[in-house]
Amino acid sequence: MLEPTPYADLNGVLVELTAGVRQILAANFVGAYLVGSFAVGDADVHSDVDFVVVIETQLTKDQQSALQALHERLFALDVPWAQHLEGSYIPRDVLRSVEHERTQLFYFDNGSTKPAWDDHCNTAVVRWSLREHGIVLAGPDPIALVEPVAPEALRGEALLAAPEYASWSREPGMSRWKQPYLVLSLCRVLRTIDSGRVVSKREAGEWAIGALDPAWADLIQAALDDRPDPWQRVHQAADVERAERTRAFVDYAVAQAQNAAV
Repeated sequence: MLEPTPYADLNGVLVELTAGVRQILAANFVGAYLVGSFAVGDADVHSDVDFVVVIETQLTKDQQSALQALHERLFALDVPWAQHLEGSYIPRDVLRSVEHERTQLFYFDNGSTKPAWDDHCNTAVVRWSLREHGIVLAGPDPIALVEPVAPEALRGEALLAAPEYASWSREPGMSRWKQPYLVLSLCRVLRTIDSGRVVSKREAGEWAIGALDPAWADLIQAALDDRPDPWQRVHQAADVERAERTRAFVDYAVAQAQNAAV
């Protein structure tokens, strides 16, 4: 693995992650890959680090325990990237094609050292990102592991995601992190429906400023500009007026998505 990212300290974390995973899994290891913003573009020093590890068969209890210990050790490193690893361990046969039932996977959330069983990475988006742009940390070319993901699979998943974002936007409270995240996530939903592919939040936001109702351009631009130090803003309340405007934009975006599906 040679310099998978432009950040030397992150590359060091990825070397330790990959070496530790390979040692624990032994013959059960197939490959390790970066997905998310590092794969599709526009990752920066504020990005989380999305990964998938492909395995031959489901993890044993001993492997699960050893992987948790590995993630705890990595989290304790004096490198900020190490606190923002997020990804799943996915069996080769599950990864091969898009699953409509979305099997739950052994998953580590961003900022967590405690695993959960979750379908977060079992999506058409992750498969498309891995196959088309995945960064190989170890293992075969992902084209050998994932069947082509049809544009309609991505569009269908985006249509299902839109009302989920709407429900989330109505939960009590909205942080300064959640507010721009919602705006750019809905931009990306609409861009996927429009193009049948996955783009970064920045690319989606820049597209949306020109493609959507101009009344939302300032809100979208503010979300694009509000990038630095996102993790500090998780526990800070969003401006009340901007939060309400964001909820209105979410409703607008959901209506646009539904109209596109007709």
